[in-house]
Amino acid sequence: MFDKLEDLLIRFEEIMGELQEPDVANDQKRFRELMKEQAELAPIVDAYKEYKKAKQDIADSEELLEIESDEEMRELAKEELTDAKKRVEELEHELKILLLPKDPNDDKNIFVEIRAGAGGDEAALFAAEIYRMYAHYAESRRWKTELISFNENGIGGFKEVVFMISGQGVYSRMKYESGVHRVQRVPETESGGRIHTSTITVAVMPEAEEVDVEIDMNDCKFDVFRASGNGGQCVNTTDSAVRLTHIPTGIVISCQDEKSQLKNRDKALKVLRAKLYELECQKQHDAEAEARRSQVGTGDRSEKIRTYNFPQGRVTEHRIKLTLYRLDAVMNGDLDEIIDSLIAADQAAKLAGMNENL
Repeated sequence: MFDKLEDLLIRFEEIMGELQEPDVANDQKRFRELMKEQAELAPIVDAYKEYKKAKQDIADSEELLEIESDEEMRELAKEELTDAKKRVEELEHELKILLLPKDPNDDKNIFVEIRAGAGGDEAALFAAEIYRMYAHYAESRRWKTELISFNENGIGGFKEVVFMISGQGVYSRMKYESGVHRVQRVPETESGGRIHTSTITVAVMPEAEEVDVEIDMNDCKFDVFRASGNGGQCVNTTDSAVRLTHIPTGIVISCQDEKSQLKNRDKALKVLRAKLYELECQKQHDAEAEARRSQVGTGDRSEKIRTYNFPQGRVTEHRIKLTLYRLDAVMNGDLDEIIDSLIAADQAAKLAGMNENL
């Protein structure tokens, strides 16, 4: 590990040197590449430098204890030694996490697809609430949301809704949301006051670039139709909505949010690209089943991941057995405690797997 850290430190210093060269400053592409690499290495280098300083503090304190006879100075050296040893342990753990292989999709924007599952209208209403929950969470992190398509049920719910979230590190946090979300509550449509269980599915897909997925336009069929729902007079009276069918996979995407047919077509292609990229990633995950078992579940739409129990005011995250009794805050977009816990559990599982292979 420390040989690798030394190599990264040398590389970081090389990058800093290159960034000072006039030729690099004039080559914007090269400049951006170096800045990106510098930003990725900086946290590791900073932690490693602090680690080396803490190791030096240990050596200095031990040396002082060997030669110092004054009791007060010895006590001070012992305190510094204890603090430095504790810090070294903390930094070793931090460095192991920083050196874990990075998910190449972590910095990408995402498409989120929410579908009503079991429960009819109640599931559709819950799908709309989960959509609002993610919109509030995105707003709290200064991310941007953009509605792509939706299918309403007539009473304020969504049978299906697709939207995009863009911002720094979106996928790195939102990727854990894929799966089945379950709600337990008395529906507004229930006259007997009985608690019902309904489900929705959430799929989080990283935005794919054209270099990630190449689409043969001969495999695509486009249909246009008149948009429905809220959207203003222009949207509802022109054939601006687009339905894209990908013939080889049978994937169908409808986009109606924009007034322009061309813009809706572009959005539909972006969603298709993300779906095809997700299918390819899924194949790779299945091929690496052993590695996947060592991680907190991400990306499996059939996996029941979370229950929202309204009568008890609790949220239970089944993958890590975490229960919080602050459902209202979570539904208002306060998801950080859940997501931070999932990230920590995922990192711990990967570290355990890494240690087993040493």
